[in-house]
Amino acid sequence: MKITDVMTQDAVCIRPDATIQEAAGQMKKLDVGALPVCDNDRLAGMITDRDITIRSVAEGHDPRSDRVRDVMTPELVYVFEDQDANEAARLMRQKQIRRLPVLNREKRLVGIISLGDLAVETQNEQLAGATLEAISEPGRPNR
Repeated sequence: MKITDVMTQDAVCIRPDATIQEAAGQMKKLDVGALPVCDNDRLAGMITDRDITIRSVAEGHDPRSDRVRDVMTPELVYVFEDQDANEAARLMRQKQIRRLPVLNREKRLVGIISLGDLAVETQNEQLAGATLEAISEPGRPNR
C-alpha cells in the first residue's frame, strides 16, 4: 500500500516567523499535536505541542513573542507519497516519531502520515503494533 493511500491530505503549514501562540492556536483549531513548518512553500521543520511545552513554556519564554523557528525541530525526516507505507513505519520506528510529513517528488508538502493512519488505513495490526512498540522504547536507560 502506498503512503498516498493512507496519509492525511491537505496538511496545514505554519510559517517559521509565526508566534508560538499562533502555532498553539492552529493546533487547537485543527485538533492536532504537530504542524509542518513551511518557508516559501518548502518544508523547513516540524513543531509539536511538546516542542512548545519543553522549549518555550518550560524555559519561561513568552509565546506571544517567541517564534516558531526558535522551538521547531529543524531536522527533516519525511517520506514521499509514492513510497510504500512500510517505509513510513520503518522511519517512525528508527527515529521514534509518530508522524511524518509527506512530500511529492518536487519536494512540496502534500500530507502527513501518522501512526494512527498506519493502524487504521492499512488494517495491519502487526505493522502498527511493531511501530508503536519501537516508538515507545525509552530513549535513555532507567527512564
